[in-house]
Amino acid sequence: LDGHDDLTKEEKDDVNNLALFWDLPVVNTTNRSWLFQKLLQHAVIGRTKRQIKQIRRGLKDTRVFELLIERPDTVPLIFPRSANIAPSAQAILSNIVWPGEEGNGDDDEDDDEDTCPKHLRDRTTGFLRRFIETASAEKLQQLIRFWVGWEIPSPGMKVEVVRGEYLRASTCFLTLRVPGHFHTYEGFCDHMECCIATHDTGFGLI
Repeated sequence: LDGHDDLTKEEKDDVNNLALFWDLPVVNTTNRSWLFQKLLQHAVIGRTKRQIKQIRRGLKDTRVFELLIERPDTVPLIFPRSANIAPSAQAILSNIVWPGEEGNGDDDEDDDEDTCPKHLRDRTTGFLRRFIETASAEKLQQLIRFWVGWEIPSPGMKVEVVRGEYLRASTCFLTLRVPGHFHTYEGFCDHMECCIATHDTGFGLI
């Protein structure tokens, strides 16, 4: 609709079906621009109006809205941008379930074809702990985004040391699968930085 070219029959049918579904008139030569604006407004604003009303009602009922009006400086404290939330190393470490710990289910899996022997697990988890303790805030954000899908550490983040070439993550299950083939921390660190940098495009896929 945002143009002057004639619509094909299929395009006109699609527009008319959508317009009628939202109680708007069908498209013609005189209302084309107006209908485009109405459809756009409904798609962007109309479909979220109920959620916006619920948020506003909640802010008023809890008197948070009054605080925001009187103290605008509190807005970034109450509603921080996720990009500005920098998880600390301790916050991440305190949420990790390491191999062998209760709730991980990795302690009795030495015979599993995907699981590394205990001595490799111990060495690799040591590398991972060191990486977390020494990484920059930006790298920690990338790691958590790669691991769980967003920048805030979640309770029960599992670590599995496996046979494989690349670092992988199952964000739905909060599980980081770390390859156990590294012999030096330097090689491990380089691999980690390359993989977690893919968080925007693959969430653990490389």
